[in-house]
Amino acid sequence: MKRLDQTFSALADPTRRAILERLARGEATVGELSAPFTISAPSISRHLQVLESAKLIVRERDGQHRRCRLVAGQLKPAHEWLSEYSRFWSDALERLEKHLKQDQPKQQPRKQGEES
Repeated sequence: MKRLDQTFSALADPTRRAILERLARGEATVGELSAPFTISAPSISRHLQVLESAKLIVRERDGQHRRCRLVAGQLKPAHEWLSEYSRFWSDALERLEKHLKQDQPKQQPRKQGEES
């Protein structure tokens, strides 16, 4: 459960989610990842540390650059956990829809000249 907590904690921040979205398209250097943000390099580094601690990314030295790569498989436990609730809400909404359809009064067709 600790791993799941770390994953959701890492995903709670919009900057970290944006970084993961970028990495879903392929590896990137820290400089490439920080380019779209107006936050400092140390702030980006802290975000990357959180993602790395949650095992969502891997950082590797490539000469003078540090490249980052998404570890998508680490999102699987979170996906599975959310899927359980998705099924729950889907089933609950289907039952509600069925109930509402059963409780609707049958509407009689209006006769000509009747007011609404």
